[in-house]
Amino acid sequence: MNRQSSTLTMQPVQSPASGPRRLAPGTLLKIAVPVVATAAALLIGLLIIATTGSSVRDAMEAFWDGMAGSGFNVGASINRAISLGFVGLGFIFANRANLTNVGGEGQLAIGGMIATAVALHGAASLPFGLAFVLPLVAGAVAGALWGGVAGWLKAWRGTNEVITTLLLTFIALPVVYWSVESVRLLRKPMTEVSSLPESAEIAAQTQLPMLFPDDPTSPMHIGLLLFVAAVAVIWVLLGRSALGLKLRAVGLNDSASRRAGIQTGRLVIVAMAVAGGLGGLAGAVLIQGQNHYLTNDFSSGYGFDGLVVGLLSRGSPLGVVVGALLFGFLRSGSIAMEISAQVPAAVVLICQGLIVIAVAGSTWLVDKKAGRK
Repeated sequence: MNRQSSTLTMQPVQSPASGPRRLAPGTLLKIAVPVVATAAALLIGLLIIATTGSSVRDAMEAFWDGMAGSGFNVGASINRAISLGFVGLGFIFANRANLTNVGGEGQLAIGGMIATAVALHGAASLPFGLAFVLPLVAGAVAGALWGGVAGWLKAWRGTNEVITTLLLTFIALPVVYWSVESVRLLRKPMTEVSSLPESAEIAAQTQLPMLFPDDPTSPMHIGLLLFVAAVAVIWVLLGRSALGLKLRAVGLNDSASRRAGIQTGRLVIVAMAVAGGLGGLAGAVLIQGQNHYLTNDFSSGYGFDGLVVGLLSRGSPLGVVVGALLFGFLRSGSIAMEISAQVPAAVVLICQGLIVIAVAGSTWLVDKKAGRK
């Protein structure tokens, strides 16, 4: 017995951690296929530009210049990505509970409108940086209430959140239009010089401070720091907290979660309120950091693009960062391409749609192949 035990102990033990670590099977495929699909979609976009009769070279030069031709353009692209990223984070947070928040555009619009109202009426006189903090908080709260309505209808009436968030968007956009059309609300006093339906410009104290105040060529503001903090918080909540575990349980099986003692109704409301709050914060950042005044179309589809960012991220906060940067730079490039090369910005919208189809289709193929194995 002793001889056997000594023989066993003398044999080398092979640890699974020994040797170089290798990526799990299919990991490289999951990374490579979406990248190739995105490149193919962009190539098709170049072919579309060629069919319009425009110079592909001029279009690409203008596109690149708009995205990253200068420090200012890079900063503007990142600023655009920030608002897209906030909406995308809200989408993946609600989606962890198997909720689909398609109302980012409406939540963004309401948040921007309320942030403008607070900035124009009293916030500018507040001390210690509260002048720009209070409109941000007000915009986030407004968006949270807007999203919470859909969560409440889902929790206590069983109303489909896709329908309610979409319909609430169709209410929010006219409300913003009404607010900038009425002098009694947010429209600036009409003069002979300016009669456009827009609000007055918010005071400098209520605008987001610049990230690099000593560099006048950089438009980046502290919204970038807020976004980084939001990414970290959402990552912890979804992956390292009891709340994230409960949200996942509700998303996988609502009935079983209820039997286990989880208050699923409250979690649904919380999930939608957080998603709406992040959307409202996106609108406040858009107003305070970029536009500085409210117009009826200030949202410019950021909410819908943010929804796509959330869809493509597959529930990953880091995926939201990548998608937001991609779409933010695409937006900047499309604006420059339309101005300098006379190429319709709709071409970039087509490219975005092709990217979504390509990435979603390639992901489905990769998952299907992994499932077969």
